[in-house]
Amino acid sequence: MATLAVLGVPMDLGAGRRGVDMGPSALRLAGLETTLRDLGHDVVDHGNIDVPVPEALDPRVRPRYLVEIAATCRRTVEALRALPEETVPIVLGGDHSVSMGSIAGVHRRGRTGVLWIDAHGDLNTPTTSPSGNVHGMPLAHLLGEGDARLLATWGGGARIAADDVVLLGVRSLDDGERAAVHARGLHVRTMSDIDRRGMAAVAEEALALLSHVDALHVSFDADALDPTVAPGVGTPVPGGLSYREAHLLMEILAESGLVTSVDLVEINPVLDVSNRSARVLVEMAASLFGRRVL
Repeated sequence: MATLAVLGVPMDLGAGRRGVDMGPSALRLAGLETTLRDLGHDVVDHGNIDVPVPEALDPRVRPRYLVEIAATCRRTVEALRALPEETVPIVLGGDHSVSMGSIAGVHRRGRTGVLWIDAHGDLNTPTTSPSGNVHGMPLAHLLGEGDARLLATWGGGARIAADDVVLLGVRSLDDGERAAVHARGLHVRTMSDIDRRGMAAVAEEALALLSHVDALHVSFDADALDPTVAPGVGTPVPGGLSYREAHLLMEILAESGLVTSVDLVEINPVLDVSNRSARVLVEMAASLFGRRVL
C-alpha cells in the first residue's frame, strides 16, 4: 500500500478548446479518492495549483499564454518537490502541458522514465506546431527543444532523455513530430502495433525499454482511449484504446511495481456525457493502483 498525493492543475491555457480546467473536479467527483482508499492506500488531496483564467489574459501574445503556462508549471514543480519523497504523486489535469510541471517536479527521484500514453506525440515546438497550442508541445520541451521560457521551468536543457521515454497508443502525428521521432530515435508504439501484436506484448516491451530507470512516471492522456469509451476529451481521435486494452495496460503496469508518479489529463466535462470519461479514467487509476478480480 502507498501514500498517494493528489494535486490538481486546473489549466486549459494550453488547449485549443475550453473545458479541461474542470478535469480535476470531474475526476474528484467521479470518486478518485474513495476508489483509491478502498484499495487500502492512504490518499492525501493537496488541492489545486492556482491557474489564471484566459479571460484575464491577452490572447494575442504568441504562443498563446506561454508565460502563464510556464509560471503554472513552476508552481507545480514547487508543490511536488515539497511532498515527502516516499509519496506517489497523482497530478490531475488540465491539459497535457501540465506534465512539464509534474515530470520536472518528480525528477528528484533519480533517472526518470516516462510512459506517455496518448493519441498524440506532443512533440511540437512553437516553430513546428500547426495550431500554436502548448498542450501539443510538452514532450518536446521535456526533451530539451522549444521555447526557453518553458525550458526554464526546470532550469533549461532536457529534463528527460530520449532513451527514457516510450510513447504508447499514438495514432495522430504532425509532420514535425514524425521528423522528431526519427531524428531522436524515440520509442513509439502506435495503435497499429497494438492491433498487430496485442496489448500485453506491447506493454511488456515498453516496460523492458524502461527497465534501466530509477523511477517511472505514467502520463495518461484520456484521448488515448477511443472516443466511444471516453467522449469527454479535448482532441478525440477515432481508433483508440478499448476499455479492456487500457485496463490490461494498467494491470501490467501495476504488476511491474515500477510506477512512482502519474498524470491523468485532458478530461473535458463540457464535451462529456454524465461524467462518463472521468469515471472511466478513475477505473483505470484503480487498476494501476492494484484493483484485481481475484
